[in-house]
Amino acid sequence: MSQKKWGTKKKATAMMLSMLLLTAPVTQVSALDPPISAGTSYVVLYIDNKEAFVNGEQVTLDSPAIIKKGKTYVPAKFLGDAFGMKVEWQAATKMIVMETPTHEILLDTVNKKAWVNGLEFPFDDVAMLSNGRLLIKLTWLSDYMGASYTYNNELRRVDVLHVKKPEGNFDPDQNNSKPIAKFAFGKPTYRIGEPIKYINLSYDPDAEGLKLTWTGNEEVFFKAGTYPVTLTATDKNGKVSATYTRDLVIEDEVYLSEVEYPVYTKPVGGYIKTDWKTLYAHYFNLPDVEKVITEDKSRTLLLSDSPETFTEKGILYQDTINGKGRLYADHLNGTDKKVGFAILATNNTDKPVTVRTTNKGEVYPSIYAHLIGSEAMVDYLMNDTVEETMTLPPGSTFVYKQFPDFYPGQGVNLMYDVETDGEVQFTFAADDEVSTHMLEMPKLAFNGHVRGTFQIAGFDWKTDLSETGLTKPKKIIIGDGKVDPFQKGYDPQRGTEAILSGNYGTVYKIHSEKPRKMAILILARGGAFKGPFKINGEMVKTPVSGVLTAFDGMVMLAKTTGKEESLDIEFSPPAGSAFPINLIFYPLDDRAE
Repeated sequence: MSQKKWGTKKKATAMMLSMLLLTAPVTQVSALDPPISAGTSYVVLYIDNKEAFVNGEQVTLDSPAIIKKGKTYVPAKFLGDAFGMKVEWQAATKMIVMETPTHEILLDTVNKKAWVNGLEFPFDDVAMLSNGRLLIKLTWLSDYMGASYTYNNELRRVDVLHVKKPEGNFDPDQNNSKPIAKFAFGKPTYRIGEPIKYINLSYDPDAEGLKLTWTGNEEVFFKAGTYPVTLTATDKNGKVSATYTRDLVIEDEVYLSEVEYPVYTKPVGGYIKTDWKTLYAHYFNLPDVEKVITEDKSRTLLLSDSPETFTEKGILYQDTINGKGRLYADHLNGTDKKVGFAILATNNTDKPVTVRTTNKGEVYPSIYAHLIGSEAMVDYLMNDTVEETMTLPPGSTFVYKQFPDFYPGQGVNLMYDVETDGEVQFTFAADDEVSTHMLEMPKLAFNGHVRGTFQIAGFDWKTDLSETGLTKPKKIIIGDGKVDPFQKGYDPQRGTEAILSGNYGTVYKIHSEKPRKMAILILARGGAFKGPFKINGEMVKTPVSGVLTAFDGMVMLAKTTGKEESLDIEFSPPAGSAFPINLIFYPLDDRAE
């Protein structure tokens, strides 16, 4: 067969053009059903009969298959649609274009010519017109479509089988294959609020690492429906897979509500994002956990926090302890020079006095107020064994604690538990150099922060968080001055009553026997918060980084299993943090992970 260039098209009469219409689309059970375009296609045709079958579904043809001069002709548009191949009329060139995976076929009914990939064929050898419809010889077309067929003469039936050849994945020019994106769901359907499990099944024929790009793979859905989820994979050479899509079905049955879901699924330390509407509707006004309160007044607390930011050097606070005590200081260097900070111990009695330190919370100077407050409390709640003793001769003054020099803008926070066998005067002071001469410095004036001596070491709260005591979410408020009252004391430097706002320097101990399965969350109602909690002996820093506010939501402090003998929470208000805070106790059932 000779190869010729495409010739110039002659004009056709209006009557001839009307006869060259393609076979009309197949009339199926539903006119909206898409043509078969993938996988295996099985077509059954009957000679001179418009009834046919595509994959078992009966259809009606616009023009039937026929036999002419011993050759079988079939409607090309019908088979093209059935096998997912392009067959269209081009008005500009007055040609029919057919595209198969390996061939481009052009049929020129005006000039009665046909071309396959540029090779010319006589039109009458491959096609014919029947009742104004274009039919193609089956034996000729099947070679280019990659279909096989059989003919039953007795039944006058033609069976055509077409298996779509998968597109090649290997690029020989780059010696590289495209990756394959694929995934599955953990189960066929999910409920509203049920965590979705996505199983990645992607791979690369070249065994290269893959970068996955998902669309629609939400971890949970809160509305019933069908949601498409797609995945593509990219290999290290930039080859991108075909997009893989599956439909995720969410049934109209609630597993977890939108409020319950994060409480049940977030790990310890995780943020629970929320908004004011949710907080007011579900968290701010929870009922209070009932508690039996015992105040621990076993220690005398000396608290030095005013002037919190000192702009001149001098004595920040001074008072005495005889027996068990606690020393607490929180100060910021507001001068323009580095200073030395120390606590002096003075024995004004006529007998030697021993000072024993049993616990400490220290932190190096820093410009970050929340950091020093949190880390000092971490150090204190760790309760590392401390056995430091100092014996003060009668009438003597020793430096009890000296700290690294801290520079302008830096702060320091500390807390020490001490025991003395006599009266000892403790002096908190800042000067250029640390020495006993600090006792001769002026006492700095009060400027509105907390300062004073308080007969309080902490609070023991006994609660019932068992199956019977916690049947719905409840809260414990810390540091509001109302439900949790602030302690009263005395400031000898002013000669007035002192209020321990925030109850800084005290230790809260919350205890419950046989706690139920629950989540414990913290909500920072008063402002920025950063601090540790010790829960059943394990330290939990909250938050892990940065600070927490109500605008951020809540943080998951802990989760109990319902099998613990007891729940014990230890907490001491960290310097720099705002109060009040709410601890929220949220009962869980077997839906909890």
